[in-house]
Amino acid sequence: MLTKEISKTLKFGAVTILSVALMATPLSAQADETAPVAVCANTSLNGYYGFTIQGTLAVPGGTVQNGGGLPIRGLAMTHFDGNGNLTQVDHGVVNGMPQPPNWTPGYGTYTVNADCTGTAVINTASNPGGPLKLHLLVTKHGQEVQQVVDVNAVTALGEKLN
Repeated sequence: MLTKEISKTLKFGAVTILSVALMATPLSAQADETAPVAVCANTSLNGYYGFTIQGTLAVPGGTVQNGGGLPIRGLAMTHFDGNGNLTQVDHGVVNGMPQPPNWTPGYGTYTVNADCTGTAVINTASNPGGPLKLHLLVTKHGQEVQQVVDVNAVTALGEKLN
């Protein structure tokens, strides 16, 4: 019997504390929680960004999960024009072996959504599988870009160059 009374008291106390906390919060602060955290667009990416690339490339007939992948490390210099177009050069080392040519040129398009998420497509002569499709996040007010390649366990982190 005493346990039921304690339980009821605790529940009432928790509800009361929550109600007081909500009433004490200004309405403008409550409304801000539903507002977008950031507003981005294609113009959020404008200029040169240096990327570090790392991850695992899936190999034909295998998956990264069953050990059918090769480690990759690389660098890229990407220019975003602020209008949805990009150009870049990159260099990768796959399974400890530098990949020719020394710097591979590429070009493509990108889209940045209002919530700072986005996508990109990069075309390079060295990718026999066709264009690379990426998902990206624009962070730090456009000073940083995080990317993941859709078909591999490869990520890239880019910082805007001043």
